[in-house]
Amino acid sequence: MSVCVTVMTFNLHEDRAAEDGSSSPNSWEKRRDLCLSVITSYSPFILCTQQGVKSQLEYLQQGLPGYDQFGVSRKGFEDSTDEYCTIFYDKEKVELLEGGTFWLSESPSVPGSISWGASVPCIATWATFQLKGAEPPGFSFQIVNTNMDESSPRARRRSALLTWQHIASLPPSLPVVYCGGFNTKKESTTGRFLLGRSREHGSMGDMKDAWPNARVRKNVSLIRTYHGFKGNKQGALEFVKLIFRALCLCWDRQTQDLHIDWILYRGRSLIPSLCEVVSDNIDGFYPSSHYPIFAEFMLPRSVRLVEQPPAPAAAAAAGAEQENQAAS
Repeated sequence: MSVCVTVMTFNLHEDRAAEDGSSSPNSWEKRRDLCLSVITSYSPFILCTQQGVKSQLEYLQQGLPGYDQFGVSRKGFEDSTDEYCTIFYDKEKVELLEGGTFWLSESPSVPGSISWGASVPCIATWATFQLKGAEPPGFSFQIVNTNMDESSPRARRRSALLTWQHIASLPPSLPVVYCGGFNTKKESTTGRFLLGRSREHGSMGDMKDAWPNARVRKNVSLIRTYHGFKGNKQGALEFVKLIFRALCLCWDRQTQDLHIDWILYRGRSLIPSLCEVVSDNIDGFYPSSHYPIFAEFMLPRSVRLVEQPPAPAAAAAAGAEQENQAAS
């Protein structure tokens, strides 16, 4: 039986009030249950969230009792008011071995630091996991979760270089999944660098993109992942722009989308079998201003899951049930 690891990247979109101070029609309170519903319907091993604040993360944690989370605020370890790049993980499927956060700046160990014209502090949160119940034991992989600056292309390029230097420093045998909100398309200098198509300060990335490499892709007509809570109802002008960009994509075989939310990976032991732009909604009401991205990675045939013995309480209950059936 083949073994897979599933990953979802989900920009939660911070809960902001409307300009008049009233509750936004897309406030967190109104969409939080839909967010939980989407997550539980896909049940990823790893859930990478961006732009979440503490109250949002606490609500998700309450609704996802089988998960634990790792991450800190982009303003530092002592802050609980700003946004996080939090990694949730299924405690039954994986074990957290180690993790950390670095700032996408010239001072990556300084909380809240800003460089290269960025408008806000940006971070990359990373965590190394070990697959539970795997045979042979010890199959590990690292997740890197980020949300890059929206306004400065230079900040995104240098942030990509800094994160790639972290990934390149890891053992080549350790598979890596690098995902989050990159706030640029893959044919930008940031994307081309990470995907090994251009150089940045003498370096070249070596990542692959799960979306075009997946054996199965779902919702390919949704060529962009940011939709501003509108889904595919963008208005006439935006629709014309979208058609023009879609035609441009047809002319350029190297790019197939305008996604700004990506799932990249490195390592021969990860084979993307499925990738989906998650468009779940209720009558045009969406869980976020971004579509989440879900990916399933197949592991080598040498890795298999062994059946775990039942917990003592479960074993005792099963024994009691068998006794009752025998007595009847």
